[in-house]
Amino acid sequence: MRHGKKINHLGRTASHRKAMLANMATSLIKHKRITTTLAKAKALRQYVEPLITKSKNDTTHSRRTVFSYLQDKEAVTILFREVSEKVASRPGGYTRIIKLENRLGDNAEMAFIELVDYNEVYKKDGVATERKSTRRRGGKKKSGADAAAATVVEEVAEEPKAETQEEPVAEEAAGEQEAADAEEAAPETEETPKEDKKED
Repeated sequence: MRHGKKINHLGRTASHRKAMLANMATSLIKHKRITTTLAKAKALRQYVEPLITKSKNDTTHSRRTVFSYLQDKEAVTILFREVSEKVASRPGGYTRIIKLENRLGDNAEMAFIELVDYNEVYKKDGVATERKSTRRRGGKKKSGADAAAATVVEEVAEEPKAETQEEPVAEEAAGEQEAADAEEAAPETEETPKEDKKED
């Protein structure tokens, strides 16, 4: 019976387990997502989430405490600079475990564990992130009040366009009339060539 056994020893000695979890936590912080067995992912979640909470308070003491667990300067720097800013407003639950298909060799349950704030596929707070829409004619349908306001604006905008389109037509017609009058008034200087008749 496993009464009161809260920690999964993962079939390893204490030193081996500590080193393995430190390496996995370092990989998770650097790459933001790793694939492992389900049991190791659950053990890693308990190991790394307190370290992420500690990174919210950027002091020398908290950096030294985290370094004593990870033993990797680069991972500590990334954790305190990048990850802590992303998770600043989150009150816990920094990681997500998603089950995968069983491993082919030994049929072990597989999963990947990732940092929640670095996943752009899933929706945030139940709302999908809005993408910038391309500007095209006949865009989205508007609500009643917005549609009424838009039609008034469009009518006002269309009236000056109609006047500006008529003015060039009138100017072109006047220019053509003046050119025709000038041609009629000008004397014919060019003589038409005479046709030579050949007598047979």
